[in-house]
Amino acid sequence: MAQAGWGRLAIKTMIASMTGYGQGTARVESVEASIEMRSVNSRFCEVSIRQPRSLNEHELDIQNLVKQTFARGRINVQVQVDTNADVTLPVKVDEKAARAYGLLLESLRLAAGISAPVTVDHLLKFPEVLTSIEDSDEGNAWIWEAVQHALAEAVQALWKMRLQEGEALQRELADRIDRIEEKLNAVDTYAPERIEQARTRLHERLEELMTDERLNPERLELEIAVLADKLDVTEECVRLRSHLVLFREAMQSDEPVGRKLNFLSQEINREVNTIGSKANDATLAHLVVGMKEELEKIREQVENVE
Repeated sequence: MAQAGWGRLAIKTMIASMTGYGQGTARVESVEASIEMRSVNSRFCEVSIRQPRSLNEHELDIQNLVKQTFARGRINVQVQVDTNADVTLPVKVDEKAARAYGLLLESLRLAAGISAPVTVDHLLKFPEVLTSIEDSDEGNAWIWEAVQHALAEAVQALWKMRLQEGEALQRELADRIDRIEEKLNAVDTYAPERIEQARTRLHERLEELMTDERLNPERLELEIAVLADKLDVTEECVRLRSHLVLFREAMQSDEPVGRKLNFLSQEINREVNTIGSKANDATLAHLVVGMKEELEKIREQVENVE
């Protein structure tokens, strides 16, 4: 049988979801292993395993093999092993034990003066003569080999499903980032006009007060400049646009980016909130609300990204 393969599929420009299902089966000699895997959201990679007693010593090995592929998600692994295959019986003769018991019984027959011969029925009364495949070194080796191949198949199936769901997530996230950028472009266009309008209104109002000789024209110009600076959202727009670029770049990575996208979402939210606090204008406030609506959907979906 081919060597079981591990590691991520070499597929770029695609993020992965944390939810999915995978199944795998494999057969080695008289052993058939079947594995089902289910994955849901989690901040870390948590692997829970249900397996036969004969695999207890390999529980950590199974966890490590799964974690070679997945970085995040709560993954439930269910392992079933069938040694009752139709090719070979699930038990085998322990030849050393059979010979030893045969010699022992023969010695006992002679010592007791019994004329009847030793038969197979007599030997079968000793459970050590027949051993289960699961209890033999050879059987354990078959079981573990079958489990490894079935696990590799299940892992790849789960990873493919997570990629498929991730592809849908990526399209939605990219679409919402585009919508935020559209509104940001509108903010970029409208914000300077708003500042100039505010400056003009202030000048008009202040001209009415200029007849008061106590008013200092230079001081008034300084106050207008300060107010204009408080209304200016240029820096916030530049930083927000930079975060959108980084968000898009992260979605093109073939590495786990869920935590990074979550962090960038927080940074985007910070800049949008700052723009909103400087809005003081119905049109600008409406654009900010639209960006927040898209961002809320993004933050919900980012929670599903590995």
